[in-house]
Amino acid sequence: MLLEINPINPQERLIRQVADILDKGGVIAYPTDTYYGIGCDIMNKKAIERIYLIKQRHKSKPFSFICADLKDISLYAKVSNYAYKTMRRLLPGPYTFILEGTKLVPKMMLTKRKTVGIRVPDHPICVELVHKLENPILSTSATDPEGKVFHDASLIHDFFGNRLDAVIDGGPVKGQPSSVISLISDEPEVLRKGAGDVDIFE
Repeated sequence: MLLEINPINPQERLIRQVADILDKGGVIAYPTDTYYGIGCDIMNKKAIERIYLIKQRHKSKPFSFICADLKDISLYAKVSNYAYKTMRRLLPGPYTFILEGTKLVPKMMLTKRKTVGIRVPDHPICVELVHKLENPILSTSATDPEGKVFHDASLIHDFFGNRLDAVIDGGPVKGQPSSVISLISDEPEVLRKGAGDVDIFE
């Protein structure tokens, strides 16, 4: 199912329709401020396992996930004063922050070191979806097994077919990965330079 949703003012009826799909264990593709992502409700183990199969990814490599805002992040990660101030300056935006996870995060979403990767994209569609679902949404880029990135929702729809329960067409996206920054122990480390400016950490 290919659904056109307005990227600036997402139609509530359509957001609710997709949130219902996620709530029932569905897997979707959706636009972010970097790439189109593939995701599901992080509280649904079967849906996460489906994404591991789709991405042909080893389960020792957990996926990151999207929260709606800073308050939401503090439920799923241990946020120090330093981390809070840093994220408040940069979010929403094209960043993935590595933080220590809380007990609310399913084990499948944690690294061996009990860390998580969290995003708050600057894109109304995915943020509204998280609000409506009331759970974070898993986030991994919509790529083929060779790592080729799809920038067009109709191409994602054609390539993945019935492996996805819905594809949201929110128009073109930037097509750059997020910058990944570890804030563990209040010692910032840039793990990947991407779309977000990382000068403040260097």
